[in-house]
Formats: sequence, structure tokens, C-alpha cells
Amino acid sequence: MIQRDKIFSSFSAYDTDEAYFFYKNVLGLDVEKGDMSVLTIRVNEGMKFIIYPKENHVPATYTVLNIPVTDIDDAVHELAKKGVSFLQYDMPYIKTDSKGITRNNDGSALAWFTDPSENIIALIQE
Repeated sequence: MIQRDKIFSSFSAYDTDEAYFFYKNVLGLDVEKGDMSVLTIRVNEGMKFIIYPKENHVPATYTVLNIPVTDIDDAVHELAKKGVSFLQYDMPYIKTDSKGITRNNDGSALAWFTDPSENIIALIQE
């Protein structure tokens, strides 16, 4: 039967050495490098995601990882100081400000950026 407490997600990267540095040192996550250069990022007790190397990696055109934050302005500022560039959107349903943040009427806000393999990651303030 399905082991719900062990469900995890995964996505690929061009270079897991580069991904290791980014997820550990830029995002500050708990990263382990295992066999075949597979990275395991532990989020909390029982929750993790995997990044695996793929020579012909093609980045997704959608968000592969959502990271909740308590203050999106602070999070964007801190990551920008570490060299992270935020994506800009100007579409009917998503418009970002000069920092790359979109603010919703309900008080929530989002900002998107990419990892070294161009996988899209979102910061979310609920």
C-alpha cells in the first residue's frame, strides 16, 4: 500500500555539484550527496526532495519547488544579495514589480527565480 509519510518529489539538474552548492549555500537547505551524484534535500522530518543528474536536462516551464517565507521582501533582498536574479512577468494574470514580486489582493505574494539548471522556484508569502 502507499506509504504516505514517505512520498517525495524529484527533478533533474545539469550538474549536481552546482546544484549542491546552490541549494546548500545560497538557499541554506540541508543537502546530502549520495550515490550516482543524486542529491537529497531534507526539508523536515520525513519530507524530502531529490535532485538527480541528467545529461540532457531540459528545465521545466513551470514551478518545480515552492518555498514558503514569512516576509517576501526580506527573502528577496537576502537572496538578491547572494546573486539570485528574480524573474519578471508582465502577463494579464501575473505582473511582478521591479523586485520580481507579485502581490495579491488577499495579502499573499510570490516571487520566482531559477536554480543553476534553470528550474523555476517560487517564494510564497501566504
